[in-house]
Amino acid sequence: MPHFQIEYSGNLDQIVDITALCEHVRATAVEIDTFPLAGVRVRATRVDHYAIADGDPKHGFVDISIRLRAGRTPEVKQEATQRIFDAAQSFLSPAIAKHSIALSLEMRDIDPDLSPKTGSIRDHLGRPSQEVSS
Repeated sequence: MPHFQIEYSGNLDQIVDITALCEHVRATAVEIDTFPLAGVRVRATRVDHYAIADGDPKHGFVDISIRLRAGRTPEVKQEATQRIFDAAQSFLSPAIAKHSIALSLEMRDIDPDLSPKTGSIRDHLGRPSQEVSS
């Protein structure tokens, strides 16, 4: 159940397609064996209040936090971290080349004893999409 939380500075909305970045991270993650398909969740949060470096509002950031259940070896986590970072860096490279943007990523383990989960996503994988009625 890897959760990918992307925080980004609000000044990037006109520079980076954040929805496409989420999809790029998701597509990369599902190709990595250590991330189970049904558990991959990528979301982004715009941050409107921030201060960076010298305070110049031209500076921006993208910070990716990955949380996943404990139990993987350090080598597996390091490789997965690098693959996600490389994918994000590749996606953002045109924007980074023209604008002041910091990119960072951190992976953390979740203690399974302190993180109960339930859901039905696995039951619906491979089925055609259905409309949700209210």
